[in-house]
Amino acid sequence: MLSTAAEREEAAALVQDRQRWLTLHRLPVPARADIPAQFREAQTLSAGLFEDGRLLACVIPEYDPDLGWGQGPCLFLRSVHTLPGQSDDITRLVTLWASDFAARVALYVVRAETLARHALEAEPLAALLRRLTDTGWDVCGSGPGRDGDRVARLELPAEHRPGLRALISCQVRVPEFAPDDRSTA
Repeated sequence: MLSTAAEREEAAALVQDRQRWLTLHRLPVPARADIPAQFREAQTLSAGLFEDGRLLACVIPEYDPDLGWGQGPCLFLRSVHTLPGQSDDITRLVTLWASDFAARVALYVVRAETLARHALEAEPLAALLRRLTDTGWDVCGSGPGRDGDRVARLELPAEHRPGLRALISCQVRVPEFAPDDRSTA
């Protein structure tokens, strides 16, 4: 979890860097929400993927009992951002972590949304969706997202990945996500 003001500020800066990169590459940027501000807020339960003290990705993981699409409760990954210029390995690690974490908190699925201002088959969105499906995500159509933008809806089955702890040290607390009384995942 991002627990210090410095970590939250670093995440906000990463989001701004990603938004600049998207704009320079003429890719859509969320228009209805101040995403960097969400990461700065101490009450937002955001998480980061660090390697050697460097923030490579940030996300706001949430337990959602009914997202409005899909069936059943899920771990919802809101505002997933990776450091520009990094390989797809960062996305793979976030995917593996999310799948494992959801399984450890007794959820069956992870859901996420990505902006989809055009048809899902149109480039460059189609290339992104191919990369995500290659890592295990399923595309579940498109529609309005939680922030009102048109999005592609994504689902990932939860799966225990016991060997993952050798790669990722998870310090996300369970009670923030699951309706039971477990204390850590």
